[in-house]
Amino acid sequence: LPTLPNHLAIISSASGAALRDVLAVVRRRYPVLAITLLPVAVQGDEAERQILRALERVRATAADVVLLTRGGGSLEELWAFNLESVARAVAACPLPTVVAIGHETDFTIAEFTADLRAATPSAAAELITPDTSELEAALLGGMAHLHQSMRHQLTVSGHRLAANHARLRDPRERLRQLMQRADDIERRLTHALR
Repeated sequence: LPTLPNHLAIISSASGAALRDVLAVVRRRYPVLAITLLPVAVQGDEAERQILRALERVRATAADVVLLTRGGGSLEELWAFNLESVARAVAACPLPTVVAIGHETDFTIAEFTADLRAATPSAAAELITPDTSELEAALLGGMAHLHQSMRHQLTVSGHRLAANHARLRDPRERLRQLMQRADDIERRLTHALR
């Protein structure tokens, strides 16, 4: 799954409690996440066809992660998620796919063909989204570390500058020394010529 997802495609019933739970978790943990709902029937005769069509359309949403979810129910109500066609479509989905069907004790075949299975729709939303408060704390910690590193670097650079400044000599002094040496050599040369 992407560490910082930008866009979530949700395949679920538009009126189900599962969708409300997912949206509540996303709003609390990572409200900047863009969401596209691909509404489908999650039980009954139309469920298989609608879920397959939604999984085909998911590429067009520009999402970077997909959540296929519904709340709990009887085995018959969850049966669309046990169909081979749905399981194969989940496995073939080109985007990272999380499937959360029912409650913790419910298992469907589609969940085992997904990139990640979650026990509940809310748990799926937590797996998909980073916690904004944790990101903020990490960012503040990183900024503090960066500030401390910059202060240390400035201190070290200041010490280096002071040391280099202390080693610097006035060029006029060096020029006087060279002129004095030249005078000295001239005197010795004159004395040697005599």
